Amino acid sequence: MTNAQIIFSQSMKLMDEGKIGTTGRKLTMVAEDGTKTQIDEPEMLHTFAEWKKLGYFVNKGEKAVARFAIWNYTSKPSKRTQALRKAAGVDETADDPHYYMKEAYFFTISQTSAAQKQLPAVI
Repeated sequence: MTNAQIIFSQSMKLMDEGKIGTTGRKLTMVAEDGTKTQIDEPEMLHTFAEWKKLGYFVNKGEKAVARFAIWNYTSKPSKRTQALRKAAGVDETADDPHYYMKEAYFFTISQTSAAQKQLPAVI
């Protein structure tokens, strides 16, 4: 599963549990047999860093509505790989790009505010 699929799946679960709201829009789901079903679209859910990239900031004092594992990328070798390389007498710091699952905290758009662009002072 990709991160987008993981986040959507968790969003649907949180929406069904009543922990997050909906956008008010409908999504059309198509089953393998071709039948279509309309479902509510869950509220947007992102990590703190992703909201920041999108030009929002999480309001002070807000607590994450969900915590679950997503894929994270690194080019650094894991501690286990470093130990194995050290035991084998190989350069233990050489790049080792890979993905791993990491727990992340998620916030909804209702917990954010749009970042205000600060204009330069007029002199």
